[in-house]
Amino acid sequence: MLLAAALTFGLPAAAQEAGAPEALVAPIQARWAEIKYQQPAKEQAQLYRSLAEQAHQVSETHPNEAAVLIWEGIVLSSEAGARGGLGALSLAKDAKALLEESLKLDERALDGSAYTSLATLYAKVPGWPLGFGDKAQAEALFKKSLAINPDGIDPNYFYGEYLIETGRISEGRVFLERALNAPARPGRALADAGRQREIRALLARAAREGN
Repeated sequence: MLLAAALTFGLPAAAQEAGAPEALVAPIQARWAEIKYQQPAKEQAQLYRSLAEQAHQVSETHPNEAAVLIWEGIVLSSEAGARGGLGALSLAKDAKALLEESLKLDERALDGSAYTSLATLYAKVPGWPLGFGDKAQAEALFKKSLAINPDGIDPNYFYGEYLIETGRISEGRVFLERALNAPARPGRALADAGRQREIRALLARAAREGN
């Protein structure tokens, strides 16, 4: 298992020394994309577990960096999605707490990614009494994320997905098209390519269902 210090391997020395948020999360982002888009689905839960442990080591040493908390939350959310079922609820709750803590530090960190991830949790987690899911809260958070990053691939994709899942297919297509045409993210080529495949698949589904 990689040690926390090894997570910055390959990054510019100046960035490592400065502890820049981008430098701290770049290896986590890269590994997350490899797991999500290059590894078999049946292996992803355990791979996310290992990455979550590595991300936690970084967040423990940088507790006031919103970007680090966001990415620990994203990894836990991804692990919850990969595991599925009621057993994933505790992971989702831990992710929610991390994302909420990051918002207290800097709601605009990583272009408002905490709002996007938190909105997605509210949209996908079961509602009371099993979980904290809340469609109205999800929509409010999606709108906050889009207010910060209106052209971003992730806020537009996840809001489009939410709209389609709630039966608002024509509205959802608008945001998916925006996501498909979003500007490339530096250093995130694998993640962008994988997300674009997901967008096209969801657009194809929307075309079949129509509205």
